[in-house]
Amino acid sequence: MAKTSSVEKNNMRKRLSKAHAGKRAALKKVVMDRELPVEDRFEATLKLAQLPRNGAKVRVRLRCALTGRPRGNYRKFQLSRNMLRELASSGQIPGLTKASW
Repeated sequence: MAKTSSVEKNNMRKRLSKAHAGKRAALKKVVMDRELPVEDRFEATLKLAQLPRNGAKVRVRLRCALTGRPRGNYRKFQLSRNMLRELASSGQIPGLTKASW
């Protein structure tokens, strides 16, 4: 089980990134537009820098939904490899069977 503080910090980052996604996308669009004057692009860059860093989508870490484990996760199931194997062996995940040959 991961530290509760780490899981909560990641949840806060998810909320912040969702809240600031629209503003961040609009500002990035202005910054990347080469047709606009340099002053406007620079001003957009400064506004982008004033947004909270934890509001960036790249700051969010993929964690296991059950244990909070930060490594060895499957995006499709949002589970760590350990929990995926355990749940698949017990038949808890529909359509997933553990290979045996």
